[in-house]
This record gives sequence, structure tokens and C-alpha cells, in this order.
Amino acid sequence: MCFHGLPPLFVLRGRVTVFVQNRILLESGSLAAYPLVTRIRLFIERIWVRRMRRHGKRYLVQTSSMAVAARKCLGLDVDIVEQAFVPLDHMDLLVKNSIPAAKRTDFLYVSSGEAHKNHANLLEAWRLLAEAGLKPTLTLTVSPDAYPFLASEIARYVRQFGLNIVNDGHVPKDHIHSLYLSSTALIFTSFLESFGLPLIEASQLGLPIIAPELDYVRDVIQPAETFDPSSPLSISRAVRRFLRQSEPAARIGTAEQFLAVVLR
Repeated sequence: MCFHGLPPLFVLRGRVTVFVQNRILLESGSLAAYPLVTRIRLFIERIWVRRMRRHGKRYLVQTSSMAVAARKCLGLDVDIVEQAFVPLDHMDLLVKNSIPAAKRTDFLYVSSGEAHKNHANLLEAWRLLAEAGLKPTLTLTVSPDAYPFLASEIARYVRQFGLNIVNDGHVPKDHIHSLYLSSTALIFTSFLESFGLPLIEASQLGLPIIAPELDYVRDVIQPAETFDPSSPLSISRAVRRFLRQSEPAARIGTAEQFLAVVLR
């Protein structure tokens, strides 16, 4: 049983099952946003998965969209099994500690700081909201030690644009439930996920979720609002809809009015 997502380098006599949890290994998109060492590792691992795919007898994934990605990457003739799971003790811990708490933040994003987690567009969306006179609170969980550049960018946005964003840094697993319970909604901006555990955790606790209109999201939950994760404007509009803050539509004028602006 291979839990690291890569088939063996050599053919083994045993019946090999590969559990694929890293969606990036199955995709072919650009790795330019990742650090050089990470880019090199992922490039090699992508080749590894494709070249050695026959060394795995069966591939195990957790969602429908992961199964689609695996078949596209590995071939239709490869045995791919879909079976989602969450450790019962983990979910029991969440439910047992689901005591109503005072709301500390409007929105929460439980996530590390990898490039595909899409913090850049989330920060820009919060800037657009502030520009429109809206300053909802947002709590992040980006470790300054593991992701110093992103942590400094978060601090810069807060300082430069006066945003109501707090970065709690790395939060231990047994404290995550208190973050959910002190939040009004979960916002999740990741471009791709193999499973999206925070979506499931928040959903189990009845927290509304604002998430991308992407397959991995609807694999596991029904979001309250959706957006295009590549567009900060789309993210900000989803937040406005959730807050029931209407946005004026574009004012449509006549050709004469357009010409008057051009010649002004």
C-alpha cells in the first residue's frame, strides 16, 4: 500500500495499491508559482506517476473529480477506485466541541500557504471590498515560519489598505474547531484539492461556505455562494452576496452619451 501517491519505481511481486491524495501530481498545469525546489520535485513526481503507472495494480482516490483526473492522467484501462473517508475520532472531536461560541470573525480560511491555495486573489478581493466601503473581518491560518513571503504580504495588505484581516498562523488540529465555531462563514479559495477536508469539517458544524464553482467543492458539499477563483472581483461579489450587500449594475447609456465622454 503506497500512501505517498507514487507507484513503486520497480515492478513488485505483491498486489500494489496506490492512494493518491495530491491532485497536483495528476494535473499538467503550470508550476511557476511554486518555489524552485518544489517545482523540480513536482516535475519529477509527475513524470514518475505517468511512467510507472503500470507498477500499481490499483489506484485509490476519494472523490469523483479525483477519479476523473486520475483516469485522464493514468489511462482509462487503469483500475481506479473511489472511496472517501474521514477518521471518526477527528469528526467526533469536532462535534463534541461544537458548543456555540461568540463570533470573532466574519470569514475564516483554514489553509496552509501553498500557491494553489490562492491567497493572492483572496487578499485582492478584500482590497476591492474595502475600496467599496466594506471591511468584513477575515481570519487566516498561514504559518509565518513556513510561508514568510505570504505572511509578509498579508501584513502589507492590512497595513496599506486598512483591512480587517488577522493571521493566526499555524493552528493545531485540536484547536481548529474553535475557529469554526467563532466564525460566521468559511471562505475557501483554493484552485484545486484532492479532498478539501476544511469544507467537510465546516459543513459538519453547519457553517455556511463560500467556495469556487469547481468540481472538488461539489464533490463534498453544497456551497452557499460560489465564485471564479481566478477573479478577485468574482470573489468579492460572492462575499457581497453573502452579506446581502447589493452591487449596482453597470449604467447603460446611449451612443451619444458614450461619444460625449470620449470627446470631453
